[in-house]
Amino acid sequence: MNILKMPADLPEAILNPNAEVVLQKRYLKKGLDGKPIESPKEMFWRVASGIASMEENYPNSSWKAEELARTFYTMMTQYDFLPNSPTLMNAGTELGQLAACFVLPVGDSMDEIFDAVKHAALIHKSGGGTGFSFTRLRPKDSRVGSTGGVASGPISFLKIFNTATEQVKQGGTRRGANMGILRVDHPDILEFIRAKEREGDLNNFNLSVALTEKFMNSVENDEEYPLVAPHTGEIVEYLKAREVFELLVRKAWESGDPGIIFLDRINRDNPTPDQGEMESTNPCGEQPLLPYEACNLGSINLARFVTEVDDVRGVDWDRLRQTVHLSVRFLDNVIDASEYPLERISQTVRRNRKIGLGIMGWADLLYQLRLPYDSRRATSLAEKLMDFIQKESRSASKALATERTPFPAYETSVFKKQNLGPYRNATTTTIAPTGTLSIIAGCSSGIEPLFALCFVRQVMDGEKLAEANSFFVQALHEAGCHSEKLMQEVVEKGSIQQMEFLPEELRSVFVTAMDIEPQWHLKMQAAFQKHTDNAVSKTVNLPNSSTQEDIYKIYWMAYEEGCKGVTVYRDGCKSVQVLCTGDGKKEEKKAEESRPMDRPDIVYGFTQKVRTGLGDLYLTVNEVDGKPFEVFATIGRSGRSITAKAEAIGRLVSLALRSGVHVREIVKQLKGIGGEHPVFQKKDMLLSIPDAVSWVFENRYLQDNSLRNLAKSLSKADCPECFGELVFQEGCFVCPSCGFTKCG
Repeated sequence: MNILKMPADLPEAILNPNAEVVLQKRYLKKGLDGKPIESPKEMFWRVASGIASMEENYPNSSWKAEELARTFYTMMTQYDFLPNSPTLMNAGTELGQLAACFVLPVGDSMDEIFDAVKHAALIHKSGGGTGFSFTRLRPKDSRVGSTGGVASGPISFLKIFNTATEQVKQGGTRRGANMGILRVDHPDILEFIRAKEREGDLNNFNLSVALTEKFMNSVENDEEYPLVAPHTGEIVEYLKAREVFELLVRKAWESGDPGIIFLDRINRDNPTPDQGEMESTNPCGEQPLLPYEACNLGSINLARFVTEVDDVRGVDWDRLRQTVHLSVRFLDNVIDASEYPLERISQTVRRNRKIGLGIMGWADLLYQLRLPYDSRRATSLAEKLMDFIQKESRSASKALATERTPFPAYETSVFKKQNLGPYRNATTTTIAPTGTLSIIAGCSSGIEPLFALCFVRQVMDGEKLAEANSFFVQALHEAGCHSEKLMQEVVEKGSIQQMEFLPEELRSVFVTAMDIEPQWHLKMQAAFQKHTDNAVSKTVNLPNSSTQEDIYKIYWMAYEEGCKGVTVYRDGCKSVQVLCTGDGKKEEKKAEESRPMDRPDIVYGFTQKVRTGLGDLYLTVNEVDGKPFEVFATIGRSGRSITAKAEAIGRLVSLALRSGVHVREIVKQLKGIGGEHPVFQKKDMLLSIPDAVSWVFENRYLQDNSLRNLAKSLSKADCPECFGELVFQEGCFVCPSCGFTKCG
């Protein structure tokens, strides 16, 4: 890849404060000391010139590389368009792996399974995420012919993939992320649906069940359906379809896992069916791919495409058209520039040349146009806008096919069979998550509504800065409603729906994720899906009070409305509330809701021996969902008073844990309590039995920075990197302050 000389008159990239943090931490090239060795301006030029230099491969190109590099630079630094994170990180570097998502096959043999583990590790190291279907694996307890033993089943191998992922940190900047998929007719489907019941299990995987239309018909007719052993094709059992569907709903209600994809619908849109069936997606579900296929993604920031004529705001269609065509050229060049981790992937990618152009800033566009997110006018605009982007992206792809050549598999594709003309790319549109990209661009994420009109950003030394959506602030000024007191109230509440003193128009337009009825989330996803080649990343947010029946209706509506999958998240369904609003103050539970959690029949834990001045303390800590749940403290010395005190401490700590008190607060209360017989324990002075209990908790749960505990922390409300608030959007936990994301 040729990095062109930077022009002397190249303008600086203008960054918002959040973008500076994200770029410094995740995107800028770093030296051996871990400090950045390039500026944001140099980063954007590295990417722009590296991608533009691919024009030199095409003698008939309508662009000169130098001119195109400057154009790409302007397009990115004005935040009209940004490519996916691996392209920003790796374009123009020695690593050179620019694709975000991959799908790998998992075959039914040890060699094939561990080849997939190895290949996934290489992809994660290079900065990509991986999707797998485990449907080919024979079910648990099946006979293994070569050894005479029995198979351990897909879930056991899922755990191996999960453990391997924990050991690889993606390129030093992105964490490993996976999608695990199992067909609904696999004999181990019930175990798969329940695989993440214990919070913290399979923490590097999103899970989705692949639903077939035959299954959905069986649900509708309340019929049984067959489970088929993949290695023999034999029917091994029948299940009631509606009961399985209801189990899916219940697990989604409890924790959001697993999600669902509609496999037949995905394969109907497969542009190259002669190359095989789609069996999996990337980690966030918006990119179905063939085995050994990858896709590079990019997003247009719609907030930048508003024009105003005679005081009437609208979409700047002409400028949007230009940006779509430039973006398609950019993404097609990325395919040529990228160094893929496996030769098999290189061959498959360049045979089909799939790209995924999507959008971000949708909520900001609606704010500027004063259109309520939850309205027919908004969904109509969504359909019109995505139809425009899809048609223009295909037009751009046709032009590239003329200037270059069609994608090599074109002759056996649906485009050829349907006489649609040659294209350069088998697909052109995807609506992907844009968590960190939208922070850089200073816009709303993907097609999601905002989680809060104002939020508090964590900065250095524990300082907090309140930030408000700029279009909301502008609207308040225009309506003569802005005041510091009002802004403070918005910070605390995150929403303005209960502020009846504000104009109705403001309250109807400036809605947030939890203000919107769930069916409108789904209607918006369906509107964009109608004109998207691949799929749409979107979370249907539900209030905590939502019932399983509500989720049942959402799943069925997604099927009927033509979505390719759906992710739901019921607010607070995790054991620790994930905050969506305000300044980080957790809502007080009502008195009648403060009853301690019931003890499960079976719990798992550990016993640690700690030397104290009163004898050896044996502290047993049992966990539920990977978190401490109860404590039993026994002391070696036989004195009744000391034994009673140890037992009392254990009971009270257990009560606090079962009532939802964070370990950090327990440590804060117990640490440092003095006694008459202090002793040293591994370089620490233990002052008393309560101090010893705090020492065990602190070292076990608060000071271990391993990937294992980092992954466990993802279900908490706090970002493990900057301690800001995590939100759940686009199928993943994301930190709006520093850009941390579970899904890479």
